[in-house]
Amino acid sequence: MDNTKSGLWDVVKSVAASVFGVQSSANRERDFKQQSFIPFVVVGVIFFIILIVSLILIVSVIIPD
Repeated sequence: MDNTKSGLWDVVKSVAASVFGVQSSANRERDFKQQSFIPFVVVGVIFFIILIVSLILIVSVIIPD
């Protein structure tokens, strides 16, 4: 494999797979060969924020004020 950049969809899939613990060894190796880790960090932070906001919304619907 070469050292080219992953597309946005590849980064999103890699972050989602790693969050759920189902990242394949080949994809993990491909991710570590990337030139920069910043896209993975940005997508990971966005994923985390979406997760927290969705949990807050679910709890606020289940437990009304």
